[in-house]
Amino acid sequence: MFFKKDLKKSKDIKKFIKDVPAPLKEKGFKKPNIFIVLLFLFVGWIILSTIFTSSFSSKTAPFSELVYQIEQEKVEKIEFDGTKVKAYLKDGSAPIITYVPQNTDFITYLSDKGLDKKVPVIEVVEPVDYSGIFSGLLNLLVFGVFIFFIFSMFRGRGGGPGDIFNFGKSRAKLFDKTKAKKTTFRDVAVAEEVKKEMFEIVDFLKHPKKYRKLGARIPKGALLIGPPGVGKTLIARAIAGEANVPFYSVAGSEFMEMLVGVGSARVRDLFKKAKNTAPSLIFIDEIDSIGRQRGMGIGGGHDEREQTLNQILVEMDGFDKNTNVIVLAATNRPDMLDPALVRPGRFDRKITLTLPNLEERKEIIKIHLRGVKYDKSLDIDRLSKMTVGFSGADIENMINEAAILAARENCKYIQFKHFSEAAVKVRLGPQRRLLQDEHEKKVTAYHEAGHALVAHFLPKTDTVRRISIVARTNSLGHTDITSEKDYENYDKEKLIQMIAMMLGGRVAEELFFKEQSVGASNDILRATDIARKMVTEFGMSSLGPINFSKSEERIWLAKQVGRHIDYSEKTAEKIDEEVSKIINSSKKLAEKVLREHKKQLDLVAQKLLDVETLEQDDFEKLVGKKESISM
Repeated sequence: MFFKKDLKKSKDIKKFIKDVPAPLKEKGFKKPNIFIVLLFLFVGWIILSTIFTSSFSSKTAPFSELVYQIEQEKVEKIEFDGTKVKAYLKDGSAPIITYVPQNTDFITYLSDKGLDKKVPVIEVVEPVDYSGIFSGLLNLLVFGVFIFFIFSMFRGRGGGPGDIFNFGKSRAKLFDKTKAKKTTFRDVAVAEEVKKEMFEIVDFLKHPKKYRKLGARIPKGALLIGPPGVGKTLIARAIAGEANVPFYSVAGSEFMEMLVGVGSARVRDLFKKAKNTAPSLIFIDEIDSIGRQRGMGIGGGHDEREQTLNQILVEMDGFDKNTNVIVLAATNRPDMLDPALVRPGRFDRKITLTLPNLEERKEIIKIHLRGVKYDKSLDIDRLSKMTVGFSGADIENMINEAAILAARENCKYIQFKHFSEAAVKVRLGPQRRLLQDEHEKKVTAYHEAGHALVAHFLPKTDTVRRISIVARTNSLGHTDITSEKDYENYDKEKLIQMIAMMLGGRVAEELFFKEQSVGASNDILRATDIARKMVTEFGMSSLGPINFSKSEERIWLAKQVGRHIDYSEKTAEKIDEEVSKIINSSKKLAEKVLREHKKQLDLVAQKLLDVETLEQDDFEKLVGKKESISM
């Protein structure tokens, strides 16, 4: 009975010990870093060694003091080890420690002086070299700290114990479908053709036998091509979530290491893991970091990056027909990839993602509004029209900025004005409160009103969404004139009216202030760029439908030789003349509009000085609705 009771106590103790770490973890308790512990021990050792050394190198008495004490017969015992003398006094006070002068035999010296008879005990001891022992231990400790530092540095790169021996292991992250929130097609809004490709890849992973029965080969890879922020990584995760398969995610740069051969070893390990858990999905982000064309770098084709690429090519070729592993890769620079990487049999499919159109932006906005408290009367159609040119990441950022702005104002719900301000912030940057005098603000107000009035009263220009004289990152004010269409086939008349709208700010300054400011520099740059393209690329001038544009290589070569290489100097002069004609005619068109609507221009400018920002509805209350003409 006694034994059973003790056994029960022992089990309780074990259970208690087992349960102790749980609350500690809840409180944020972490295991101490052994390297930090060792560093503290090393510092402590240095401090102790200083004290220890100082005890052996303490202040000693002069040799004459020892001789004086012996002559006075106050010394009871002397210990002598060859150079060091320690004398114990009869009165029990602290011993005298001194050193024998050089080239002096201490025993002989005492005999010659007759002092040996005045000391009861003279004991010769073996010398102990404490400094040598301490020096050896210190050197050993320093060497141990150095070795452990190297070990910890390599271990820290991978984050796991013993990682110095695991350089060839893959750094790919495996997303556990049981723990992480699964991403599905419900969380993605893309074009229909992209959805079709996504569904096919999922079907390949779920039902491979259906295709193998007919002799079809499962695609080994799919390349996701598109600008940053369009959702390449999100699509890869959605495919893995719908197929319900393991998802290995790795960045192209994670294969690279300072040691030669590590990248190819990690590639082998990654594909080995994927094959063992097949069906599975591998996602390589920014593959252009390792997949660039070979033979273009330093190292004669034997550098680490090219070896890593070669290993990827071998692994993708090594898939047999029964291996159900698909590789997805993302890049925004497909032109840089090696031809062997994108040939059929490796990345069989190319999925091109573009900036979302109007309907896609509506869906993306609805997706990101989940869990967000916003005004239910929010016009999503209008909001999507304000975000032309936004990527999915830009829309997500806009909604987040709107939520922050509403919270800053202590609002219960996010209103349309918050989304409008957030959209401008994403496009143009945050507000800057500059110390402007009244004249500068007035010039800015008439400048922005000039843009808005020309755009409003010309039939083929886009709708004015917003006017503001609040300074942003790169401007003193802005006029938001965006199209509701994602793509438009511009004709010559529309381009001329666009240039007139861009020059409307400069024209307004000249009409009201009889002066010119540098605030129109960016407007002039954009207007000139459109006019030059009309002449050199679009064939919209008296020179006819001839392309005079130059590629970047030809521009560089032209700078080297100091002349045009696509056309003669005479033609260059004609191009400049045609550009000047377009600019001047567009400026005259802007002057005509602003002279005819001078009262409205003055009204809008004064309103801007009062409220600083006018939304579309407020602007149209002042000047009326825009008249649209069928084109």
